Amino acid sequence: MTRPIQRPAAQALGRHVLLELYQCPVELLKAGNELEGFLKAAAERMGATVVTSNFHQFSPYGISGVVIIQESHLTLHTWPEHQYAAVDIFTCGEIDLQAGIEHLIQVFQAETADWKLYERGKGL
Repeated sequence: MTRPIQRPAAQALGRHVLLELYQCPVELLKAGNELEGFLKAAAERMGATVVTSNFHQFSPYGISGVVIIQESHLTLHTWPEHQYAAVDIFTCGEIDLQAGIEHLIQVFQAETADWKLYERGKGL
């Protein structure tokens, strides 16, 4: 009798956090240099290595940006008119995601925050 081959538990290639930040101060969501610093600091608190970053100010308002880390990236888009910011954190390797998430919730002064974790590439 042949036993079925047991497939090893799937390892994710990366982890992807979708962070929603609500009721943030309007002026803060327009402060491009400050927001870039927030994402870089979050990366450092997670133990990630910052490679480069690029941020763009939209007219009349809203900012999109990316911080490239050796382990992947963090991205941001703000909607000051809705007091809302969306942050994505995609990582490969072992870093402290919780430290980065907590830092971002605090510095964005979000009254409400929600996040979801997705394991990417797990089905390979």
